[in-house]
Amino acid sequence: MGASRIEQLIEDIYEFVESCRMQPLSSTKVIVPKDELYDLLDELRLRTPDEIKRYQKIIANRDAILSDAEEKAESILAQTREKAKQLLNEHEIMQQAYYEANEMIMQASQEADRIRSDAQREADQIRTGALVYSNDVLTEVERTLANAYDNALTRYDSFIGALKGNLEIVGHNKRELHEQLYPQDKTMEDSQGDVYQEEEFEFDENTFLDDIN
Repeated sequence: MGASRIEQLIEDIYEFVESCRMQPLSSTKVIVPKDELYDLLDELRLRTPDEIKRYQKIIANRDAILSDAEEKAESILAQTREKAKQLLNEHEIMQQAYYEANEMIMQASQEADRIRSDAQREADQIRTGALVYSNDVLTEVERTLANAYDNALTRYDSFIGALKGNLEIVGHNKRELHEQLYPQDKTMEDSQGDVYQEEEFEFDENTFLDDIN
């Protein structure tokens, strides 16, 4: 709540006096316009009864509020006492209710633990089954790949042997053809004995495969 009108008027009077001129040759006396000061005092006199009535009303309301609060407090205390009496009478019933509630909570907790344990056991079984199945699949794949590798290696060895035989036949035929086309080379070879030897063909499987790839 803001300042009352009386407080405001008193503040105005203080400010009015402070604003008046000082009396010559004096540091404590001022020259006050009488009419203006009387106007402020008259208004203060008129406002005082109204302010008093307002404060009286506020005080009366305060008393009414306190009285109402006291009645409510007494009512609450009375209800509390009555409730306490009922609780005392119902003490055995409440003890039984607490006991049954605790039993229900304990049973529910045990059931929850059982469900969690069963779920964990089932999950472990599923995981173990999945690992066993995966191992069986990998074993079968490993066996299939090993068989395929062995078969491929056998076919590769046969293929290389056939190629080598064909190359030897071609080389032999080429030498015979060369002797027929250039008999003088044959004569020169015979005269020189072992000085001239035709270059032998060496077959390297790794080099051959690299050339094919």
